[in-house]
Amino acid sequence: MNALFGLAAALTLFTAPALAIGLADLSNKDTVAALKEALTKGSQAAVEMLARQDGFLRNDRVRIPLPDSLHKVEGLMRGLGMGKYADELVTTMNRAAETAVAEAKPLLVNAVKNMSVQDAKGILTGGEDAATQYFKRSTSAALGDKFLPIVKRATQKVKLADKYNEFAGKGAKLGLIDRKDADLNSYVTQKALDGLFLMIAEEEKKIRKDPVGSASSIISKVFGAIGK
Repeated sequence: MNALFGLAAALTLFTAPALAIGLADLSNKDTVAALKEALTKGSQAAVEMLARQDGFLRNDRVRIPLPDSLHKVEGLMRGLGMGKYADELVTTMNRAAETAVAEAKPLLVNAVKNMSVQDAKGILTGGEDAATQYFKRSTSAALGDKFLPIVKRATQKVKLADKYNEFAGKGAKLGLIDRKDADLNSYVTQKALDGLFLMIAEEEKKIRKDPVGSASSIISKVFGAIGK
């Protein structure tokens, strides 16, 4: 709630003239600064929710399961004496994601800092996930590069990645497992990214749909004016 109030409060920097002029006044330095502060706080709130222990594991919206295609050969997995690895794999994958997501903050903050006035206009006049889509475009590749080695280190500690990859590789050759799911580290990295952007989207929706406190009417006027 405090983080969300901070986001709402940041948007109070929009001045009365800005509300009256709407989109044309977006070049105003204070207006763009307000949006940047809101997006910074929102993305950081999403990271903090996921980076804590059980941020992924106990959150049904983002919890990383075994790849769907692995279920097709789960019987074979257990028949080979690997059944006990299933639960360990799930826990390890989610712990790796929690650790990796903690590294997202500086990249997201940098994306906000580099935002152009045109980007800001697109976010304020776009759909309910326009800011999330901006983050995806500007950070996905860098975040993936950042997450992958962290995920690898986490899975290597318990030697589960090697066991999974060996098994999944056989399943892929038999056409029972999608090849994109045959590498555990890549799979977890992508799921971590998906979870992060999902939570960022939820933070964005809160700002657009349900502003809090005394800033509520001001935010409504801002988006209303810009949308005209």
